[in-house]
Amino acid sequence: MRKRLADWRLATVLYLANWWINRVPFHALRNAYYRGVCRMRLAPGSSVHMGAWLTTMGGVDIGPGSTIDQGVRLDGRGGLTIGASVSIGPEVALLTAEHDPQSADFAGRTAPIAIGDHAWLGMRAMVLPGVTIGEGAVVAAGAVVTKDVPPYAIVGGVPAKVIGERQRELAYAFEYFRPLY
Repeated sequence: MRKRLADWRLATVLYLANWWINRVPFHALRNAYYRGVCRMRLAPGSSVHMGAWLTTMGGVDIGPGSTIDQGVRLDGRGGLTIGASVSIGPEVALLTAEHDPQSADFAGRTAPIAIGDHAWLGMRAMVLPGVTIGEGAVVAAGAVVTKDVPPYAIVGGVPAKVIGERQRELAYAFEYFRPLY
């Protein structure tokens, strides 16, 4: 009975987060729900824009000054750590759980994702379980990242491969709060 109650509680919290709260056009209200109810660690100066999608309570840690754009999927089941001053573009999927294709019973597996400070993920990029994206790295729009990305590397493609290198003197810090976003 307790398990069933816990399942209903989780389902209710995520339903509210993904179908109601993520549509509220005020950062402060959304962030309060994400921090208090969904147990997301959201540092000061960070913003989670409208339409973000959570797969579980907890497991998501977002550093100071990071911007999570519209429609981003934040999968905390395996652990998701996002550093400081990270820019995550619209509709990016950060997936920490998957099914083992070799499993006879379709077993699931999880692995954490870590994104270093000043990284930049372009629109509709996808990061798969167990990947670390290094400090200052850039993931091109639409890329599918299946392996670790070195610091300051620029990657693109499916699967993502190194296509360039970013300059190392990065001095920006975000505090990006668009009104009604």
